Amino acid sequence: MLSVHELIDRLIDLSFAEDIGDGDHTTLCCIPADAMGKSHLLIKEDGILAGVEIAKMVFHRFDPTMQVEVLIHDGAQVKKGDIAMIVTGKVQSLLQTERLMLNIMQRMSGIATMTHKYVERIAGTGAHVLDTRKTTPGMRMLEKQAVKIGGGVNHRIGLFDMILLKDNHVDFAGGIANAINRCHEYLQKKSLNLKIEIEVRNFDELQKVLDCGGVDRIMLDNFSVHDTKKAVDIIGHRYEVESSGNITIDTIRDYAEQGVDYISVGALTHSVKGLDMSFKAC
Repeated sequence: MLSVHELIDRLIDLSFAEDIGDGDHTTLCCIPADAMGKSHLLIKEDGILAGVEIAKMVFHRFDPTMQVEVLIHDGAQVKKGDIAMIVTGKVQSLLQTERLMLNIMQRMSGIATMTHKYVERIAGTGAHVLDTRKTTPGMRMLEKQAVKIGGGVNHRIGLFDMILLKDNHVDFAGGIANAINRCHEYLQKKSLNLKIEIEVRNFDELQKVLDCGGVDRIMLDNFSVHDTKKAVDIIGHRYEVESSGNITIDTIRDYAEQGVDYISVGALTHSVKGLDMSFKAC
């Protein structure tokens, strides 16, 4: 399996290939190859900065001679007008790396900013904000990283690092007990040590899970706030509890106050707005 660094390198290479193709003819036709320059990253909107370390990878992968002076680091709160970094190098390199760097940093900063808002909303409750697999294809590692920078917790990276028995798995397996038992048989056969989570849609399914056991976490899918409290009381700290399904910034604290351990929010990554910033000559 590829490492995180290798996956990011592949993403950067693919991104340059789709953007530059056989050459940035606009830059090549009007900028001398030996022209040197300097650009700064200007923040144009308040938020949480994320993607600085990835931006450095972008610059150095394209042109190792580029010099990056970081003024504001990942995870810092930034305000409109702040200068986050200054990059010195060949003007051709500055122009050809600009868009990819901005695409990554704007999206990562937008995710970190959104995550921070959710985390702040449930401060003091003991619950943690989780991301989901509702990510941009190819950019999951970066988006998951941005969630962590914003103070959230990664639920799982992909289908390989945790067992999550959802409604379709249960239905196709012929029920909760079948799904859980087959899961344990598989993990034993493959000599895998993975946490097991199961999704329940109602109290009947919850009771079947409690009767069967053999899981680490129970996900309450689309439970009301009232029913969440009831379910938490029934589970009684025997398993970790996660709330999921249509939970918004306006309702998340209500769920957190019912005693759940985790709250997953797809909106952190699937519909976030990028943080506004620009990369200009200085």
